[in-house]
Amino acid sequence: MRIAVCDDEEKFRLQEKNLIDKLCGSMDVVVDAFSDGKKLLERFDATAYDLVFLDIEMPVMDGITLAKEIRKRSEDTKIVFLTGHVEYAIEGYEVNALRYLTKPVAEDKLRDVLRFCMDKDTEGKQLALREDGEDIFVKYSDLVYFEAQNQYVMVYTESGSHLIRANIGDYENKLNGDGFFRIHRGYLVSLAKVKRMVKGEVVLQLGAKEVSLPVSRSNVKSLKEALYAYVENAAF
Repeated sequence: MRIAVCDDEEKFRLQEKNLIDKLCGSMDVVVDAFSDGKKLLERFDATAYDLVFLDIEMPVMDGITLAKEIRKRSEDTKIVFLTGHVEYAIEGYEVNALRYLTKPVAEDKLRDVLRFCMDKDTEGKQLALREDGEDIFVKYSDLVYFEAQNQYVMVYTESGSHLIRANIGDYENKLNGDGFFRIHRGYLVSLAKVKRMVKGEVVLQLGAKEVSLPVSRSNVKSLKEALYAYVENAAF
């Protein structure tokens, strides 16, 4: 997820960016901070942001005007206004603002916004699999693990398995940052499906049964770190 913060006051700008960095932890999130709207729009034109936090009262370009410019470029970007003046709320409807946060931003309020946006960002994601000439679409939340089998990959899901002619490394790259981890050269697992780690193995929940898979010795430490980070981020 790409996030932008635009606030002409350095104190608040740094506070907002640092708080987002803290809450997002090791998740695949990029946060850029801008002192005025024109600079944000220049970057936005190169690569759009998924979520923007805009101070309403800025001298060069106020937040409402900036939000309207963003809406001309994207209907999907989520907009959150930073202000202490509720009278701006009516104007916010014009740009489909997600929420208003009072400055200085409270950590629990920011946490709620980030959690909501991340849930929306991932809930509809699907992985396209081509099996026997047929296109199959599986929700990320239904994926359990991938197993390399020579020139094929067996994809295990909540509803069954699919043998796909592919390289497991391709799936590792595609799912990077979405809660998946390469535990072994032959296995890629969903962190959400991990039940426990036992003596160099990881136990996954596959439907009503449990499956044990080997973890490469070199990956044990990094897997533990990834699991702890995932659990903390899922809970925030």
